[in-house]
Amino acid sequence: MSGHRVNDTIRLERRRFLQVLAAGAGVLMIGIRVADAADPPLPPALLGDTFHDLGAYVRIDSDSNVLIGARDPDTGTGVATALPRIIADELDADWNQVSVIQLGLGVADDKGQPHWIYGRQIGGTGSSIPAAWSDLRQAGALARWLLLQAAARRLGMPADQLRCDAGTVIALDGRRLSYGSLVDDASTIALPRRLPPLKTADRYQLIGRPAGDVDAHGIVTGQTHFAIDEQDGDALVAVLAHCPWPDGTLERIDTADTLAVQGVVKVMQLTPEPGQPWGSTVIAPAVAVLAEDTWSALQGRQKLKIEWKPGASGSESSAALEQRAVALLADSAAAPTTRVRNDGDVEAAGKKAARRLQASYFQPWLAHATAEPMNCLVRLDKDRARAVVPTQAPQKAWAVVQRLTGLAPAQIEIRVPRVGGGYGRRLDHDFVAEAVMLAKAVGRPVRLLWTREEDLGHDYYRSGSVHQFSAIIDRKRRVIGWNQRMASASALAHRGVPDNRLWTSELRSDQLPAGLLPNFRSDWYALDSAIPRGPARGMPHLSNAFATESFIDEIAHLLKENPLDTRLRLLGEPRQLPLGSGGTLDVGRLLNVLKLVADRIEWKNWLRSVSGLGIACWHVDGAYVAHAVEAAMQGEQLIIQRVVCAVDVGRVVNPLGLEGQVAGATLDALSTALNLAITFKGGQIQQRGYKDYPLAGMAQLPDAVEVITVPGDRPPTGASFLAMPTAAPALANAVFRASAVRVRRLPLMRELLRLL
Repeated sequence: MSGHRVNDTIRLERRRFLQVLAAGAGVLMIGIRVADAADPPLPPALLGDTFHDLGAYVRIDSDSNVLIGARDPDTGTGVATALPRIIADELDADWNQVSVIQLGLGVADDKGQPHWIYGRQIGGTGSSIPAAWSDLRQAGALARWLLLQAAARRLGMPADQLRCDAGTVIALDGRRLSYGSLVDDASTIALPRRLPPLKTADRYQLIGRPAGDVDAHGIVTGQTHFAIDEQDGDALVAVLAHCPWPDGTLERIDTADTLAVQGVVKVMQLTPEPGQPWGSTVIAPAVAVLAEDTWSALQGRQKLKIEWKPGASGSESSAALEQRAVALLADSAAAPTTRVRNDGDVEAAGKKAARRLQASYFQPWLAHATAEPMNCLVRLDKDRARAVVPTQAPQKAWAVVQRLTGLAPAQIEIRVPRVGGGYGRRLDHDFVAEAVMLAKAVGRPVRLLWTREEDLGHDYYRSGSVHQFSAIIDRKRRVIGWNQRMASASALAHRGVPDNRLWTSELRSDQLPAGLLPNFRSDWYALDSAIPRGPARGMPHLSNAFATESFIDEIAHLLKENPLDTRLRLLGEPRQLPLGSGGTLDVGRLLNVLKLVADRIEWKNWLRSVSGLGIACWHVDGAYVAHAVEAAMQGEQLIIQRVVCAVDVGRVVNPLGLEGQVAGATLDALSTALNLAITFKGGQIQQRGYKDYPLAGMAQLPDAVEVITVPGDRPPTGASFLAMPTAAPALANAVFRASAVRVRRLPLMRELLRLL
């Protein structure tokens, strides 16, 4: 099988280790044995009698089968395929003989402190491939070097007269040795004093070539194992009834009917730990029903008689919070919480104004709505803790378990199966804290399962926001001044972040069109709210790109010109612009993706087209993206006819995986823009299921997303949410052409039908 996932629950009696430790860029742990680590937490499938370890990432057996560990959690982003292919290419492995195993958290004890064996382990944030590019290539290169040295000894010739290809070492005279035949000798080779050289791009065999997801077969056949499927002998099932208010209290409870349900073992109360930041403790007071099986637990929860008392959040509503934001932005004398950027002199530019344009845009609160609700299996023994967690950040999950148990670093095992969606929700670990607290209290393993209702009603939401824009245009039709103001509740509040950095979850100082205009100002106004917030997919680009790219379209309409021409004029000539956050904005690459989608969708017909065409572009951490959308109105029905997306992420590791990420993120962004909003009244979330939070169905979405990937030789950048920011504004701009209705408030369908 070509590049497939293997089961990581194999139990093998004997373990053999090879200490291969080298330091490279960042943290590079090739070896699996580290100081004071008597029993390294390596998945058993990487160990065994006849297997010879070339480090924590790579194992080659005597049959030349290669097992590669994927260090970052795969939340659907394809890193379980892409990361091993980086290693396999540098190793010159035969992908048909490669199997992939998900590495759990690699942690050892370093004088009482955690030592992260595999370096950073985080998934679904768009940083996995950029962070892995150097050190994983080095892991594969070291393995290849050891095999070449072993072959040189066997053949009696210099290593530089040998080459590797598809799991074989080949000599100039044609002699061949399989990797499997060399593993015994390779394990005795001393490490090089310097890191082996990496392959040049012209020798890549796997990088840049398409490969299917290693989990694809298991997912479509229902065989893939998720954390929610995990079982552990005598584990109790726990379900929760959370307080509707995060700061509420339990007023009254009657558990008699619940305890009478056959199979129910115990009813317990959970409360947030004082002083702990959001995301690391219980999200709201809760009552847990623990039972021998899921059905009994759910039946017991249904029979609970609970009365909750609201806290200060009981007076909050999303409508009132938005009104507060509007009033704040309407007050020209109100000082911003943070002046994010201030280039030139906006007031002086205003004196040269021939025209001005102002507009406000409204974004709703959003939930994560992951396919797999929050869950966690925890077993606590006297000197050992084991947790199976669907997490994006295993090290953060470990920190929660360690704080609540007090165990030494290496006494805590965190296993991470394939994750059923993250979107930022699983960067928080309130549900892990709940499971650990319950397991400690009952002295048995606990399988904590959230229902969909609990999942939507008790999330760390993306805050709603209001954006106010003002553009100053001179007599030559040039935009010479730009003033933008944003009001939102920071996702970093209550997380130990200094007040002067709370804006960083809401805005980027270098977001478009910053750096392109002589006079540019960006202000952020903080809103206070007790409703929990946290990281979300595409944040902060998602909301800002919608407002910015919609406003640029409005400028084009005011000037009665082609919206593509307006953008091209704003961007100017190809050049490198330094970014205050580090790095540069490559205007040429941004222009390129913009022109690519325009050409593909035949933008030359934008004015004559019966349907509406819309376009938008953006940049995210060194990557560039643009969307073009064609849409039409049939009565009150919106038909999205075509969607084209172009991305430039530098070197592409797996083109097929990248296309999947771009198409998936585009559809996610369209679904979000069309339908989704979280509202709260009296401090209570109003949406409790998919009926209230309707993800877009196939009828609302385009038949396909046409993806254009720009080839490049620069180091790769992230792409898990790259296509999110520009899909919604391109759609809204297309809707304006098709209907003459400018949608400035999301969700789009609700507002469009109101305005038609």
